[in-house]
Amino acid sequence: MSASRVVISGASGLIGGALTQSLRADGIRVVHLVRRPPRGADEIEWLTGAPLDPEVLAGATAVINLNGASIGRLPWGRQYQQTLLRSRIEPTAVLADALIALGTSAPALLSASAVGYYGDRPGESLDESSSPGRTFLAEVCVRWEAEARRAADATRVVLLRTAPLLHPDAVLKPMIALTRLGLGGPLGSGRQVWPWISLDDEVRAIRRLIDSDIAGPVNLAGPTRATANEIGRTLAARLHRPYLLPAPAWALRLVLGHPAADSLLLSDADVTPRTLTSSGFSFAQPTAEAAIAAAVG
Repeated sequence: MSASRVVISGASGLIGGALTQSLRADGIRVVHLVRRPPRGADEIEWLTGAPLDPEVLAGATAVINLNGASIGRLPWGRQYQQTLLRSRIEPTAVLADALIALGTSAPALLSASAVGYYGDRPGESLDESSSPGRTFLAEVCVRWEAEARRAADATRVVLLRTAPLLHPDAVLKPMIALTRLGLGGPLGSGRQVWPWISLDDEVRAIRRLIDSDIAGPVNLAGPTRATANEIGRTLAARLHRPYLLPAPAWALRLVLGHPAADSLLLSDADVTPRTLTSSGFSFAQPTAEAAIAAAVG
């Protein structure tokens, strides 16, 4: 059954905005949960003191939970690490409680997570059955997913383990700036495998999952492995700039802090989208080269 009404929390972000636009273009009503007074009939205030009325979610096809403070804000001091955790745990807990209150009539919950769940795993091929890693982001993802899973007795729960987006407003933003200045080059060894996905395929995958019966973790990652060097060199070639200046691991940890450098830039995780591909999903940008070409034109 195709979606008729979808509720999205965290819709102000890159994924939420693109997903909203895609759904509304097909005539699907989208309601946003917002942390301010509503500006229209399709906005509902929440997380500002009063509890969320479960009836707000009743009758929707799906609730899409995309809340979370930006991992791109660096460095991650101890206080911001707590912000990263709380900004994911607390909204997810509120949504789970509301869906549990609705019981078996509750809409499906598609709750954001990240491929950071797998941590640093060089030499392994990681799919949805793989165990969690030991990095800071892996610990965040485990706790984040645990809150969403509480709603599984009431409804279908999908855990959206999203890879970094190859997009100018996501992981490519600092890389583009440095590359244009001629400062592009290997990050650490550069041989670490980076999971990735295009924004187009992220939105298409979420829409497929809304209308499917798939439950549990789903890796939203491109189907073709790419190393940090391959992504960096492809970007440099598109921008007609060199890719020469290395940034050693110790320097990245010094500048960004140990948790951020190890979780974002130095971790090696060959994440495969087994559940998506098994469902017949076809990627519009099946390689990192195609995703970068689409993103930077």
